[in-house]
Amino acid sequence: VQLQASGGGLVEAGGSLRLSCAASGRTFSTMGWFRQAPGKEREWVSSLRSTGTDTFYADSVKGRFTISRDNAKKTWYLQMNSLKPEDTAIYYCAARDGRIILSALNRADQYYYWGQGTQVTVSS
Repeated sequence: VQLQASGGGLVEAGGSLRLSCAASGRTFSTMGWFRQAPGKEREWVSSLRSTGTDTFYADSVKGRFTISRDNAKKTWYLQMNSLKPEDTAIYYCAARDGRIILSALNRADQYYYWGQGTQVTVSS
């Protein structure tokens, strides 16, 4: 199983980027995004399930980021608007099989598959 993240880049504060994560050959029950800034621990950003419409966000990105999926393309996205310098990080897509309780969505150890990361840099 491979997850391929793309879409990162350099953007000015207030700008937008859309990240994509393409899975090779299969879908997952839960998909998400994490990020890691230099010198900091990996931080959960957002998740969604393969069915239904519920989406989940960290407070730091709520109202600015939107997660979505295209099951036919085996791809999920992170639309990032109103970007801030503190959003600068390497963004990783992640996925897992099986059910997960809501309180565990933000735990990196609950995701079994990871993409290689894509750098997002927001200049002030």
